[in-house]
Amino acid sequence: MPNLYKIAARATGRVMSSLSRHAPASKRTFSDLPADVHDVTVPTRHGPVRVTVYRPSGATASTPVHVNVHGGGFVIRHPRQDDAWCRYLMTHADVVVLNVDYDTAPQYPFPVSLEQVHDVAAWAADPAREWDGSRLSIGGQSAGGSLSAAVARMSRDEGGPALALQVLHYPVLDMVTPMGRKPGGEHSKVPPPWMNRVFGLSYAPDAATRKNPLVSPAWGPNSENLGGLAPAVVVTAEFDALRDEAVRYARALEGAGVLREHHDVPGVDHGYDIMDRSPDVTAHVYSLLAGHVRQALHQP
Repeated sequence: MPNLYKIAARATGRVMSSLSRHAPASKRTFSDLPADVHDVTVPTRHGPVRVTVYRPSGATASTPVHVNVHGGGFVIRHPRQDDAWCRYLMTHADVVVLNVDYDTAPQYPFPVSLEQVHDVAAWAADPAREWDGSRLSIGGQSAGGSLSAAVARMSRDEGGPALALQVLHYPVLDMVTPMGRKPGGEHSKVPPPWMNRVFGLSYAPDAATRKNPLVSPAWGPNSENLGGLAPAVVVTAEFDALRDEAVRYARALEGAGVLREHHDVPGVDHGYDIMDRSPDVTAHVYSLLAGHVRQALHQP
């Protein structure tokens, strides 16, 4: 790929990142759900990271904790887009939720955001926290799902933190295969193909990085060694150009004995829950995911 194209893509990524605060808010809200919501600053190897804590009423030192990783193509920095989901999960799974405001590309390409999220998860697992960090899960949508899958692999390979569950909601799992070669990718509207190229070149600008198992766990041989990962729930969307790679990954997880469930959502595209185009479908999937988190973190 010509260097000029890469430069243009990264420049576009910088503009998109700088405008993140203007990204549309989620059309679904649960502002009526009572919660103690406050920000804390967590030290990481790449500097301090802001984390929004959603603490359910009645939470104690024995309440489990879930780390939420927002989407946005690794470029758009908009954790509040997940406010509705964090409130819902907090209430229906009875967990403390940590919503991570990680640094985004292209100013901070791979592995910065990944290592920040991993460090936040390790911080959350510390016994000194005000919740039970020994009962910990992680999850996210789109790019957040990719980062969650990578943290699960890092946690296995680096000896922690121990994760009870990983929730991968329409995740990005193959950044090697061009979007135009993915089923429906050339006609993708959410996001459009040009935006996917910007996201990919911003986060992982060179081909070698895109082949890294922490970037593309569903590509080629990267999905051959999944034993010992945290149990996973994978949700795919029927019309999503990323569906096939997530289906492949779910099958590989199943073969490794670490898949709890793969749920394919019919009739919707990438980001369906954020745009709330199918409220009944979103409610069903949120209930499903909260049930998995509750079961994983509250079981004896």
